[in-house]
Amino acid sequence: MGQDQTKQQIEKGLQLYQSNQTEKALQVWTKVLEKSSDLVGRFRVLGCLVTAHSEMGRYKEMLKFAVVQIDTARELEDADFLLESYLNLARSNEKLCEFHKTISYCKTCLGLPGTRAGAHLGGQVSLSMGNAFLGLSLFQKALESFEKALRYAHNNDDAMLECRVCCSLGSFYAQVKDYEKALFFPCKAAELVNDYGKGWSLKYRAMSQYHMAVAYRLLGHLGSAMECCEESMKIALQHGDRPLQALCLLCFADIHRSRGDLETAFPRYDSAMSIMTEIGNRLGQVQVLLGVAKCWVARKALDKALDAIERAQDLAEEVGNKLSQLKLHCLSESIYRSKGLQRELRAHVVRFHECVEETELYCGLCGESIGEKNSRLQALPCSHIFHLRCLQNNGTRSCPNCRRSSMKPGFV
Repeated sequence: MGQDQTKQQIEKGLQLYQSNQTEKALQVWTKVLEKSSDLVGRFRVLGCLVTAHSEMGRYKEMLKFAVVQIDTARELEDADFLLESYLNLARSNEKLCEFHKTISYCKTCLGLPGTRAGAHLGGQVSLSMGNAFLGLSLFQKALESFEKALRYAHNNDDAMLECRVCCSLGSFYAQVKDYEKALFFPCKAAELVNDYGKGWSLKYRAMSQYHMAVAYRLLGHLGSAMECCEESMKIALQHGDRPLQALCLLCFADIHRSRGDLETAFPRYDSAMSIMTEIGNRLGQVQVLLGVAKCWVARKALDKALDAIERAQDLAEEVGNKLSQLKLHCLSESIYRSKGLQRELRAHVVRFHECVEETELYCGLCGESIGEKNSRLQALPCSHIFHLRCLQNNGTRSCPNCRRSSMKPGFV
């Protein structure tokens, strides 16, 4: 298969993929790999296969094609192709919750010399790195990476990248419990979709609606949360987006739990867990098990809650997500306090405070925890986070944590 024919087949696959005929598209692209002798064409089709398997939640297949793409880039001896393939490798590991590997591959991307694509892909590298830092609960580093990605998006008028960064920032602020910002950023993403997204994939609308649903639930606006989640799920089902389906099912379950409708919540958690396990989203499995544990606590079935917590702790430690570990220790602490088991209670209190220290989830001005309850937060230019009221009351001119100047306002 020559260069022109390879291009035609790649385009044919893209048209099939965009019309939701995913399996047919995969068949076309697989044949290109088998028959084409054009290295550039093979590289491009491998990129298509990486993207398609990512959106279907076939993360191990995604990783496999990313590795082959790197070998092809090396054959081509082209720095731009190598950058793109390392980014795909980073993303593959991000999806598989191998966050340390993601960070390592992102650093490799940033260290590659002589790439013309740096301005184009630099923001995507920073975004992937930020998502990985967030997966490890390294909040300052995550925010710093998201700020870089946002700067790339603004400097290059890249509204699609800005949309993705806004969704990640929504997740960031949901985790540190500034629910006002947790809603603001996905709403901003939704505005970008409405203003610029006529030719974009519907996944951008679905993504923004999902993150809005999460924020609305945390704020207690359960009707709005359900409406946004239903919109996101509708698109996810149309496009066969298994990862987003799992997240929506988890959100539905959390909404029902917030309403006290545990009978409806449990099967939603089961369905979410099934897909999370199928695709290999271990951090998603932790979030499901945490919701299940809270349901059992609400039913006073404390031993069943502890079983779910134990499974979640194993996964959280495996992934390296400190915030999940913190939440699980906090829930265990309340269960053992109600059981009157002082030795177990003390052990979880100690581990809880260790996790707070490791995540640096405390305000450097008042010393109180961040992320314990809904609070308005402010990031300084160094990406350290404080209670907004503390910054306003103290009028500090430098960051109390690192002493860098805070004269300029933080970006979020």
